[in-house]
Amino acid sequence: MWGVFKKEATLQPHLVRYWLNAKIDDPLKFKKQVKYICELHQEAKTLLEQGIHLISTDEMTGIQALERLFPNKRIKPKQVEKIEFEYERHGTLSLIANWDVARGKVVSPSIGPTRTEQDFSEHIQRTIKIDEKAEWIFIVDKLNTHKSESLVKLVAESCGITIDLGRKGKEGILQSMDSRADFLSDESHRIRFVYIPKHTSWLNQIECWF
Repeated sequence: MWGVFKKEATLQPHLVRYWLNAKIDDPLKFKKQVKYICELHQEAKTLLEQGIHLISTDEMTGIQALERLFPNKRIKPKQVEKIEFEYERHGTLSLIANWDVARGKVVSPSIGPTRTEQDFSEHIQRTIKIDEKAEWIFIVDKLNTHKSESLVKLVAESCGITIDLGRKGKEGILQSMDSRADFLSDESHRIRFVYIPKHTSWLNQIECWF
């Protein structure tokens, strides 16, 4: 009887979906940022024709490396494939992946046991080596590893920027995450980063692939 009622009422009490009530401090600034990122996505193919790669980048952490104890039982007529329930866990891995917006595919992914500042910087370095003379725009969230000292030094070296970068936590470009983000998002640089607003992972296309 309960099953019939659920169907008639289109209720699904056994299912839930997480919801976030995001707090937007500055609605006008937020709208401007979202508009800019959406316009970049729309222009991705034109940018590529100009030699500019638009890349959506993020990490997926805690991926379990599982090995099933017995082989799957293959699909048969009127029977679905059966997967062994028991497994052996071989630790976890972190994936850093790039979504090439214009081409619609993942390029130069990195996978390893950690996702440190150095891991992310090395991932970006490997990515830009695909086309070393081209311009690169990376769409990322505001994670601290995306505003790191290592990343600033990589961009400065790759773009031939020879100014004094200062000292981390003390002065200059390296002083804080905000100062580093300002440098990394400078539109005059051949390699730059565009930071999505907080709680807008839906703006980062790699999330669709994840």
